[in-house]
Amino acid sequence: MYQINIHEAKTHLSKLIQKVMSGEEVIIAKGNKPVAKLVRLKGKKAKRKLGSAKGKIKIAPDFDAPLKDFEDYLR
Repeated sequence: MYQINIHEAKTHLSKLIQKVMSGEEVIIAKGNKPVAKLVRLKGKKAKRKLGSAKGKIKIAPDFDAPLKDFEDYLR
């Protein structure tokens, strides 16, 4: 948890939002007394689309062939 005073919160709002987006809670204080808490909203997660990387990944035909550097270990 991170505590900050109101003046600093106004000055660094975008940085505080980044902290909240990464899962951290931010407490805003007035005169060192906590008055508000910033937390991430629990919204809907984006639905994953299966096959979205199709055609973007290629595996070489010799992918699982032994490496020449390891021939001594294979004997």
